[in-house]
Amino acid sequence: MAAPEPVISVRGATAALGARPVLRGVDLTVHRGEVVALLGANGSGKSTAVRSVIGQVPLTGGAIELFGTERKRFRDWARVGYVPQRTTAASGVPATIREVVSSGRLARRPFGWLTRNDKAAVERAIRLVGLADRADDSVSALSGGQHQRVLIARALASEPELLIMDEPMAGVDLASQEILAATLREQVASGTSVLLVLHELGPLEPLIDRAVVLRDGCVVHDGPPPEALGQHALPGHDHVHPHAAGEPLRTGLLT
Repeated sequence: MAAPEPVISVRGATAALGARPVLRGVDLTVHRGEVVALLGANGSGKSTAVRSVIGQVPLTGGAIELFGTERKRFRDWARVGYVPQRTTAASGVPATIREVVSSGRLARRPFGWLTRNDKAAVERAIRLVGLADRADDSVSALSGGQHQRVLIARALASEPELLIMDEPMAGVDLASQEILAATLREQVASGTSVLLVLHELGPLEPLIDRAVVLRDGCVVHDGPPPEALGQHALPGHDHVHPHAAGEPLRTGLLT
């Protein structure tokens, strides 16, 4: 049986920040309906990899395709929802939760008013992240975890086929982590493909189909999430726990 078509295809990607090489020949594929976690220590190239996928970081070599189209020629961005690393949802501009989430729908309506269907999608996204009772509140009044939930709702408002999330759980309280995990579970059940940059698997672990581990800009593992990258030894930690003989993969990923 043939594998589902890839929604992300990265081949031999190289990139640099200034004069410093960050990606060194990365291969990464996310198939339709798949949930892939991108793991690795701080500075391994995880965020650069996802930012290159959405075009924020130019490649110096290699190629990227989205839904079978070369990224440089890809225009249908309403199919892609992106949640950046932790930031403020409104960047200091006074706005309500509903206004911020509605901006995510503009990928489908760049030059027009939101339709009834658009507004319904916005309300559904707000409800999914557990903020329906605060939709008219200013985002400036929210906690860090609630800010993150607003950013995720903004991405979901476009009803994307592909969701790319950069450290969605970083600095988020446990209650918000559980809400975000439930939200993502519902999206995955509806067929959304997901690429997640994670520092640790946490409550998202049961959803992960595959883990791609980066070290120094290179892929050192692509397959089932290694047990050592679960709750006992996490990427980004520089220490190595002792393991029994015959477990070189676990130690190698963390050193």
